[in-house]
Amino acid sequence: MCGSNDGRNPAYVNAAARLGECLARRRIKVVYGGAQVGLMGALADAALAAGGEVAGIITPDLAGRVGHRRLHLEEVASMHERKRRFSALADAYIALPGGFGTLDELFEALTWNQLGIHDKPTGLLNVDGYFDPLLAFLRHAEDERFVRTEHRAMLVVDYLPGPLIDALGVQPPVAVDKRLNP
Repeated sequence: MCGSNDGRNPAYVNAAARLGECLARRRIKVVYGGAQVGLMGALADAALAAGGEVAGIITPDLAGRVGHRRLHLEEVASMHERKRRFSALADAYIALPGGFGTLDELFEALTWNQLGIHDKPTGLLNVDGYFDPLLAFLRHAEDERFVRTEHRAMLVVDYLPGPLIDALGVQPPVAVDKRLNP
């Protein structure tokens, strides 16, 4: 999960490339949104350059505009189907900086964990503190008793790809009722 734009800070593109390379070196297949632009393109290109396997899942309208030209892309009918395919193919989720689409995918992955639809670990690569305001908000939601501590803790955060991947590999599933006052 990452932006289709480069963002203002060059560190975002560099982090996407480092993550792609790191995943490829560990022989972890990249499953992503199929774009050749922005952080998505940097992630895929770096993984490919390092000899990694990359699967792009994309809708037909996006494939024609931004689809990665060096990949065989799996086209799905809708964004909802795209997220279902991510869940079917991925063992874990990692979010890099991005906008609404990235946040949508991040929160859906967390919600599906919370509801027991899947038990896939979810992480944030917090490049140059990009997600610090979001993490503060999640602590606020916890303080206001809209999110359980256990569910907020499902989100693994690191500033470096390797340690984040390591932490996701040992993140236990959370099986706690979503409601604070059942």
